[in-house]
Amino acid sequence: MFWESDGATFADTAAGFYRQWVPVDEPSTLLAREFMSQLFDLSGRLALVTGSSRGIGRELARALADAGATIILHGRDEQRLAETAADFTSRYGAERVHSVCFDVTDDASVRENIAAIEKNIGAIRILVNNAGIQHRVPMLDLEVADWQRVIDTNLTSAFLVGREVARGMVERGEGKIINICSVQTDLARPTISAYTAAKGGLRNLTRAMTAEWAGSGLQINGVAPGYIHTEMTQNLVDDEKFNSWILGRTPAARWGTVEDLAGPAIWLASDGSNYVNGQTIFIDGGMSVVV
Repeated sequence: MFWESDGATFADTAAGFYRQWVPVDEPSTLLAREFMSQLFDLSGRLALVTGSSRGIGRELARALADAGATIILHGRDEQRLAETAADFTSRYGAERVHSVCFDVTDDASVRENIAAIEKNIGAIRILVNNAGIQHRVPMLDLEVADWQRVIDTNLTSAFLVGREVARGMVERGEGKIINICSVQTDLARPTISAYTAAKGGLRNLTRAMTAEWAGSGLQINGVAPGYIHTEMTQNLVDDEKFNSWILGRTPAARWGTVEDLAGPAIWLASDGSNYVNGQTIFIDGGMSVVV
């Protein structure tokens, strides 16, 4: 906000972390632009994005890196992770790109690897819980093992990784956790019952994390993408019947793009969201608000 007083303009954020006097007769545009640039600047912040060797996770990592963050890529496929890390290194430099390969559903592995990151790379200031899988089968035919695998990968992993990362964040008194939910957080479709249950649970896990950690200076929020056009969803885009349904069901009348997710992710990872907590932001072209 800007006020004029005694021949000067005072730029002051509610958070109180950016203050500067400028004469009233000088344009405030440059000051405002500098303030906005700093508000969303992630330079010097270490961000871990789980499941970031491909798909939405990779693009979220790229968005954070474009905003200045140092990135820790994660995946379970060592070769694909190495290829992604090489691409990121060529873009952002070796000093800003790291990679880790571990099972986010294994408690011991999570503990060991998060501890190693904090010791050898640095303090994690941003965590994006993105790791997830899908398994399409009618509920009457769904095996318990497949149900558990989907729940573990999409929900339990966010608890395990989030808990370990939060230990350091709570001690330091700051941190951003972004849980990647889905339009299925609120909506259901046949054949994806385990995924729907996991994403619904992830929304409430986000709230539970907020209830316990917000008082220690953390902001924990969710991002719920709608149907996003990626390499992994290309077969659905190519399905004429399904594609027609998406276009008709979505008020925006189009598929989402990974670029549509970049802005909200940067906002939630930045100082611009310092008083946003426990929220799940739907990025779905309006799909979840119409019948």
